[in-house]
Parts: sequence; C-alpha cells; structure tokens
Amino acid sequence: MTQSKPVIGITMGDAAGVGPEIILKSLQKSQVYDLCNPLVIGDAKVLEKAKDVLGSQQKIKSVQSVNDCTYEFGVVSCMNLDLIPDNLPFGQVSAEAGHAAFEFLSKAITLANEGKIDGICTAPLNKEALHLGGHKYPGHTEILAELTGTKDYAMMLSAPTLKVIHVTTHIGLIDAVKQINPERVYQVIKMAHDTLKKAGIEEPKIAVCGINPHAGESGLFGYGEEEAQVVPGIEKAHSEGINAQGPLPADTLFFRAVRGDFDIVVAMYHDQGHGPIKVLGLDAGVNITVGLPIIRTSVDHGTAFDIAGKGIADEKSLTEALRQAVELAPTKSV
Repeated sequence: MTQSKPVIGITMGDAAGVGPEIILKSLQKSQVYDLCNPLVIGDAKVLEKAKDVLGSQQKIKSVQSVNDCTYEFGVVSCMNLDLIPDNLPFGQVSAEAGHAAFEFLSKAITLANEGKIDGICTAPLNKEALHLGGHKYPGHTEILAELTGTKDYAMMLSAPTLKVIHVTTHIGLIDAVKQINPERVYQVIKMAHDTLKKAGIEEPKIAVCGINPHAGESGLFGYGEEEAQVVPGIEKAHSEGINAQGPLPADTLFFRAVRGDFDIVVAMYHDQGHGPIKVLGLDAGVNITVGLPIIRTSVDHGTAFDIAGKGIADEKSLTEALRQAVELAPTKSV
C-alpha cells in the first residue's frame, strides 16, 4: 500500500495582485510537486499574463474538473472560472477582481467539502475590492467560516520560530476588548492545544497574553479585564489538563516564545499577534484557519498592488503555506 499525494487547491485571490505570479513562482519548484498535486483555482488567462511577466516556460492547462488535471512538473492545471475581463490591469482595485476572488474561494470550499481536494491554500485577496464586488466580509477567514458552517474558529499565524493564535482578529481595538470573554479565551486555547497535538507535539506549552500593558499588573492598568475576561478561560483549560500559562505581559512574552519557552502564543487582538510575526519577515509567516472542517493555509501578506505584474514578488510565504497545507492534510492510502 502506498501513500498518494494530497491535492491542494490554490486559490488565485485578487487577480490584479501578486497572487498569479507567486503561484507560478512556487510551482516552478519541483519539490512542490514532490509534496502534493497542486490545482490552481482561478483564471487561466491571468496565469498566461503572469507567465509572460515572469518569462516562464510553464504550460497552463485549463480544466473544468479535477479529473482533467495533470499533476506534472512544468504543467500548471487551472480550474478556469473565467471571471476576469481580458483588459483587467495589474495593480488596481476592481469590483470584478473582488467578486472573482470570492468565487475562486467558494469553488475551492465546494471541492474540499466534496472530498475532491484535500486542502486549500489561498493567495491574497483585497478587502476593498472584495467589498466593491458585493461581498461584505472582513477577509478570507470569515468567508471560510460561513461557507463551511463553522461557528468556533481562529486565525493562527505560523513562522519558523513562532506560532500565534488570535482570540479576536479583524475588528477595531475597542470592539475587540469588548468581545474578549472567558469562553472564547478557553475555546482558542483548546483549538491551539488540539492543533499542535495533531501536529505531533504531545503536551503543547501555551502562553496567553494579557490585554493591558504588563497584563494589567494586578489592577494597576486597565479595569480588571484580565481577571474578568481572561483568567477564567485559562482556568477552564487547566481543568482539562491543558498546559496554558498567563495572562502574561505581551512585551516580553513573544521574546520568550521565540526563544523556545512556549510552543504557541494566544494573542488577544489582531496587532498584538500580527506585529511580532511580521517583524520576523513578511515572507516567513503562514496564515492557518483553525477550527474548520477543511484544511486552509494562506500567505501572510497582502496583494501588494504596488509591485503586482512586475515579476518581483517573493513567493516564499506561498511555498511555505503549501508545505504546511500538506502537513495538515489527511494522509490517503492507495
């Protein structure tokens, strides 16, 4: 009995951004084909444009079914939804590209739910374009949650020396503080614990950030948010044998995590968790949606309209996102 390679659906994201070119750059690496069977879900003619920009010799194969795909190095199979106008320029916000990005992701979710692909890896979309296209979501994560019927989910960012999972993400800071509550803190700790156990860490060491400077310093800063909103969630995790420490001051916690004291950090809000990851390098981080019934990883950068279509975008984050999607995907035997 042999192990078959997982099929990973790569969504193009915003076709006017760097997605098309970083997809082709990643698929210029033979080791990607050694790891998985990659299927681009997007627009074949945009890939042809990106191919010209890169001077690539890759063959773009337009398909309408997973069964028609060719998983061979040098051949890029693209499930062609044909939603992008011929004259769409790189580097500009457009409703057409925003709507198409939603449809690319929706198609990938359908294929994953049907078991036709084993995971999803997403290139970046643009939130302004997404909204102009009629889809009022904060980003990929919320679309994935709604279309899979998932209530409890979280964003995890993974870099070579640091993993961070978020209690809240794409909301304003004042609203984020209001939404932090003991049950949500517990749920995120539990998702972090379960995800790392599945990845082979027997007893994950989890650090939980405070909300205020110095984690409130015994009531000196803030209005008791740590004691009321965070501590009960940690205590509930402790009651289940989960190794979670905190709330701890964020200003020193991330240094300790990078040093190796902890396997993952639970951040309370977007910038608290994203900042340290981005300092490690924009091409180092991978975005993983935890709690979904399907595997989803993503680059941890935006559409980079300022350099789109110039062939200079760095593909390292997408390549790493593909690798992590393979690690998380269920192993199949044939």
